[in-house]
Amino acid sequence: MFAPCTAGQNLKKPNDHAKYSFKAMTHVRCFAPIEDTSATVLILGSMPGKSSLRAGQYYAHPKNLFWHIMGKLLGAHPALPYEERVRVLQSAGIALWDVLESCARVTSLDADIENGSLIANDFTSFFSGHPRIVHVYFNGAKAEDCYRRLVHPIIKKTSITYTRLPSTSPANASISYEHKLVAWEIIVKQNPAICATTVRTG
Repeated sequence: MFAPCTAGQNLKKPNDHAKYSFKAMTHVRCFAPIEDTSATVLILGSMPGKSSLRAGQYYAHPKNLFWHIMGKLLGAHPALPYEERVRVLQSAGIALWDVLESCARVTSLDADIENGSLIANDFTSFFSGHPRIVHVYFNGAKAEDCYRRLVHPIIKKTSITYTRLPSTSPANASISYEHKLVAWEIIVKQNPAICATTVRTG
Protein backbone atom coordinates (compact mmCIF):
# COMPACT_ATOMS: atom_id res chain seq x y z
CA MET A 1 0.00 0.00 0.00
CA PHE A 2 1.35 3.43 -0.95
CA ALA A 3 1.48 6.43 1.30
CA PRO A 4 -0.77 9.34 0.28
CA CYS A 5 0.77 12.10 -1.78
CA THR A 6 1.59 15.43 -0.21
CA ALA A 7 1.59 18.70 -2.15
CA GLY A 8 4.56 19.23 -4.42
CA GLN A 9 5.63 15.59 -4.74
CA ASN A 10 6.55 14.41 -8.23
CA LEU A 11 4.59 11.19 -8.59
CA LYS A 12 5.61 8.35 -10.87
CA LYS A 13 4.19 4.88 -11.32
CA PRO A 14 5.19 2.53 -8.47
CA ASN A 15 7.35 0.41 -10.81
CA ASP A 16 8.81 3.36 -12.71
CA HIS A 17 12.31 3.84 -11.27
CA ALA A 18 11.29 4.41 -7.67
CA LYS A 19 14.76 5.58 -6.69
CA TYR A 20 14.18 8.74 -8.74
CA SER A 21 10.59 9.41 -7.66
CA PHE A 22 11.44 12.40 -5.50
CA LYS A 23 14.05 14.00 -7.76
CA ALA A 24 13.07 16.89 -9.96
CA MET A 25 12.26 16.24 -13.60
CA THR A 26 14.18 18.33 -16.12
CA HIS A 27 12.45 19.52 -19.27
CA VAL A 28 14.81 19.22 -22.25
CA ARG A 29 14.63 20.10 -25.94
CA CYS A 30 16.43 18.62 -28.93
CA PHE A 31 18.84 20.24 -31.38
CA ALA A 32 18.12 21.38 -34.89
CA PRO A 33 18.81 18.54 -37.34
CA ILE A 34 22.07 18.02 -39.17
CA GLU A 35 20.75 17.89 -42.69
CA ASP A 36 21.02 18.72 -46.36
CA THR A 37 18.13 18.86 -48.79
CA SER A 38 19.78 16.10 -50.84
CA ALA A 39 19.90 13.65 -47.89
CA THR A 40 18.77 10.10 -48.62
CA VAL A 41 19.32 8.65 -45.12
CA LEU A 42 18.03 9.80 -41.73
CA ILE A 43 19.47 8.57 -38.42
CA LEU A 44 17.22 9.17 -35.42
CA GLY A 45 17.97 9.12 -31.72
CA SER A 46 15.46 9.76 -28.96
CA MET A 47 16.74 12.91 -27.19
CA PRO A 48 20.29 14.24 -26.62
CA GLY A 49 21.83 13.30 -23.28
CA LYS A 50 23.14 15.77 -20.73
CA SER A 51 26.69 15.69 -22.10
CA SER A 52 25.43 16.48 -25.60
CA LEU A 53 23.18 19.29 -24.37
CA ARG A 54 26.05 20.87 -22.45
CA ALA A 55 28.36 20.64 -25.48
CA GLY A 56 25.73 21.62 -28.04
CA GLN A 57 26.75 18.59 -30.11
CA TYR A 58 25.15 15.32 -31.09
CA TYR A 59 26.55 12.28 -29.25
CA ALA A 60 29.09 14.22 -27.19
CA HIS A 61 29.43 11.69 -24.37
CA PRO A 62 32.99 10.32 -24.65
CA LYS A 63 31.78 6.74 -24.22
CA ASN A 64 29.02 6.97 -26.82
CA LEU A 65 30.15 4.95 -29.83
CA PHE A 66 28.27 6.89 -32.51
CA TRP A 67 31.23 8.91 -33.82
CA HIS A 68 33.58 5.94 -33.48
CA ILE A 69 31.25 3.98 -35.76
CA MET A 70 30.85 6.91 -38.16
CA GLY A 71 34.65 7.11 -38.23
CA LYS A 72 34.92 3.52 -39.36
CA LEU A 73 32.09 3.74 -41.88
CA LEU A 74 32.53 7.24 -43.27
CA GLY A 75 35.73 8.79 -41.94
CA ALA A 76 33.90 11.05 -39.45
CA HIS A 77 36.29 10.19 -36.62
CA PRO A 78 35.70 11.56 -33.12
CA ALA A 79 39.17 13.15 -33.22
CA LEU A 80 38.03 15.48 -36.01
CA PRO A 81 36.50 18.85 -35.12
CA TYR A 82 32.75 18.53 -34.69
CA GLU A 83 32.04 20.84 -37.63
CA GLU A 84 34.12 18.61 -39.90
CA ARG A 85 32.27 15.49 -38.76
CA VAL A 86 29.01 17.26 -39.53
CA ARG A 87 30.23 18.06 -43.04
CA VAL A 88 31.17 14.40 -43.61
CA LEU A 89 27.62 13.32 -42.78
CA GLN A 90 26.10 16.00 -44.96
CA SER A 91 28.32 15.16 -47.93
CA ALA A 92 27.36 11.50 -47.54
CA GLY A 93 23.68 12.34 -47.74
CA ILE A 94 23.02 11.49 -44.09
CA ALA A 95 20.73 13.57 -41.90
CA LEU A 96 20.83 13.32 -38.12
CA TRP A 97 18.01 14.23 -35.72
CA ASP A 98 15.99 13.05 -32.74
CA VAL A 99 12.43 11.79 -32.64
CA LEU A 100 11.50 13.95 -29.68
CA GLU A 101 11.33 17.73 -29.81
CA SER A 102 11.03 17.86 -26.03
CA CYS A 103 10.45 15.68 -22.99
CA ALA A 104 10.95 15.54 -19.23
CA ARG A 105 13.39 13.18 -17.54
CA VAL A 106 15.57 12.78 -14.45
CA THR A 107 18.77 11.41 -16.02
CA SER A 108 20.08 10.99 -19.57
CA LEU A 109 18.78 7.43 -19.72
CA ASP A 110 16.01 6.68 -22.18
CA ALA A 111 14.35 4.63 -19.45
CA ASP A 112 13.93 7.78 -17.36
CA ILE A 113 12.01 9.74 -19.98
CA GLU A 114 8.54 10.55 -18.64
CA ASN A 115 6.12 9.08 -21.19
CA GLY A 116 3.45 11.68 -20.52
CA SER A 117 5.84 14.50 -21.49
CA LEU A 118 6.72 13.36 -25.01
CA ILE A 119 6.40 15.86 -27.87
CA ALA A 120 7.60 14.69 -31.28
CA ASN A 121 9.39 16.75 -33.90
CA ASP A 122 7.56 17.85 -37.04
CA PHE A 123 8.43 15.03 -39.41
CA THR A 124 5.70 15.89 -41.89
CA SER A 125 7.50 19.14 -42.68
CA PHE A 126 10.91 17.50 -42.48
CA PHE A 127 10.12 14.80 -45.04
CA SER A 128 8.44 17.38 -47.25
CA GLY A 129 11.70 19.36 -47.29
CA HIS A 130 13.83 16.23 -47.75
CA PRO A 131 11.94 14.21 -50.39
CA ARG A 132 14.92 11.98 -51.26
CA ILE A 133 15.08 10.26 -47.86
CA VAL A 134 14.34 6.56 -48.37
CA HIS A 135 15.94 4.98 -45.28
CA VAL A 136 15.40 5.82 -41.61
CA TYR A 137 17.67 4.18 -39.04
CA PHE A 138 16.85 4.29 -35.33
CA ASN A 139 19.70 4.56 -32.86
CA GLY A 140 18.18 2.23 -30.30
CA ALA A 141 14.80 0.91 -29.26
CA LYS A 142 13.50 4.06 -27.54
CA ALA A 143 13.85 6.13 -30.71
CA GLU A 144 11.97 3.50 -32.69
CA ASP A 145 9.24 3.17 -30.07
CA CYS A 146 8.64 6.93 -29.86
CA TYR A 147 8.57 7.26 -33.64
CA ARG A 148 6.14 4.40 -34.16
CA ARG A 149 3.77 5.69 -31.49
CA LEU A 150 3.95 9.45 -32.10
CA VAL A 151 5.06 9.96 -35.70
CA HIS A 152 4.47 6.99 -37.97
CA PRO A 153 0.64 7.09 -37.79
CA ILE A 154 0.59 10.58 -39.34
CA ILE A 155 3.31 10.12 -41.97
CA LYS A 156 1.83 9.68 -45.43
CA LYS A 157 5.10 8.92 -47.21
CA THR A 158 5.19 5.16 -47.85
CA SER A 159 8.52 4.84 -49.67
CA ILE A 160 10.64 4.84 -46.50
CA THR A 161 12.36 1.74 -45.12
CA TYR A 162 12.79 1.66 -41.32
CA THR A 163 15.56 -0.19 -39.49
CA ARG A 164 16.38 -0.31 -35.78
CA LEU A 165 20.07 -0.47 -34.92
CA PRO A 166 21.63 -1.21 -31.52
CA SER A 167 21.98 1.90 -29.42
CA THR A 168 25.45 3.47 -29.40
CA SER A 169 24.84 4.72 -25.85
CA PRO A 170 27.22 3.56 -23.11
CA ALA A 171 24.09 2.38 -21.28
CA ASN A 172 23.82 -0.36 -23.93
CA ALA A 173 26.94 -2.10 -22.65
CA SER A 174 25.64 -5.64 -23.15
CA ILE A 175 26.46 -5.39 -26.88
CA SER A 176 30.12 -4.99 -27.80
CA TYR A 177 31.51 -2.29 -30.04
CA GLU A 178 32.40 -4.93 -32.64
CA HIS A 179 28.84 -6.24 -32.80
CA LYS A 180 27.43 -2.72 -32.97
CA LEU A 181 29.79 -1.84 -35.81
CA VAL A 182 28.72 -4.91 -37.81
CA ALA A 183 25.06 -4.00 -37.32
CA TRP A 184 25.59 -0.35 -38.32
CA GLU A 185 27.40 -1.38 -41.51
CA ILE A 186 23.96 -1.95 -43.01
CA ILE A 187 23.80 1.80 -43.64
CA VAL A 188 26.58 1.70 -46.21
CA LYS A 189 25.49 -1.68 -47.57
CA GLN A 190 21.95 -0.47 -48.24
CA ASN A 191 23.10 2.92 -49.54
CA PRO A 192 26.14 2.33 -51.78
CA ALA A 193 26.16 5.94 -52.97
CA ILE A 194 27.42 6.90 -49.50
CA CYS A 195 30.72 5.12 -50.12
CA ALA A 196 31.26 7.08 -53.32
CA THR A 197 31.26 10.41 -51.48
CA THR A 198 33.13 9.58 -48.28
CA VAL A 199 36.45 8.13 -47.21
CA ARG A 200 36.33 5.00 -45.09
CA THR A 201 39.30 4.16 -42.91
CA GLY A 202 40.09 1.06 -40.94
